[in-house]
Amino acid sequence: MATDYDAPRREKDETPASDGIEALAKGRSDQSGSVDVDEAEVAENFELPGADLGDEELSVKVLPMQNDEFRCSSCFLVHHRSQYAGDKKGQPICTDCV
Repeated sequence: MATDYDAPRREKDETPASDGIEALAKGRSDQSGSVDVDEAEVAENFELPGADLGDEELSVKVLPMQNDEFRCSSCFLVHHRSQYAGDKKGQPICTDCV
């Protein structure tokens, strides 16, 4: 017989009266699965794709491309020159896009 080591330990003379489907169902119905969430608060932080962000300001400082960086012609990301893999059709390409 397999032993469940996670089960609470009982004395030898104690009978397992609470083990059963009814006891498990009762224990499960006592638990509340709902969370008290203010729906208006959640809706304030939710943004739809394509929303108008014209009045928003940048929160990070944007630096221009440095002399030791290049823009990949495939992924259009700015990489350090150590990521330079060569030219493809005369345009620079990074090692990730090769």
